[in-house]
Amino acid sequence: MIIIGIGGGIGAISRYALGTYINKKNTTLFPFGHFFINTIGSFILGLTSFLYLEKVISTTIWLFIGVGILGGFTTFSTFGYEVFQLLLSKKYKTALTYIVLSTLISIGGAYIGFHIFR
Repeated sequence: MIIIGIGGGIGAISRYALGTYINKKNTTLFPFGHFFINTIGSFILGLTSFLYLEKVISTTIWLFIGVGILGGFTTFSTFGYEVFQLLLSKKYKTALTYIVLSTLISIGGAYIGFHIFR
């Protein structure tokens, strides 16, 4: 539990810092910060899960990175909040684009990450 908590703290701080940095550079309504975070996090989670299932990394490393860091780094709640804010602003096309791209690219990233070393 401690290793997961430490990893989760690292992931949450990283998410906040990177998301803030990207969103300051972004001049559009599309939430690129968390889109990037969830995409890259999904890819790394796919890669990490493959390494764990192939017994390349230990259970402790899996719990620290896969459950802790990546659990704190990626966030479905922020995604939901950002979609809701776009809908409240009547930015329906942007909201739909964000939903579709986030879903497809995150799943694709996890798939590619899992299969990259096969």
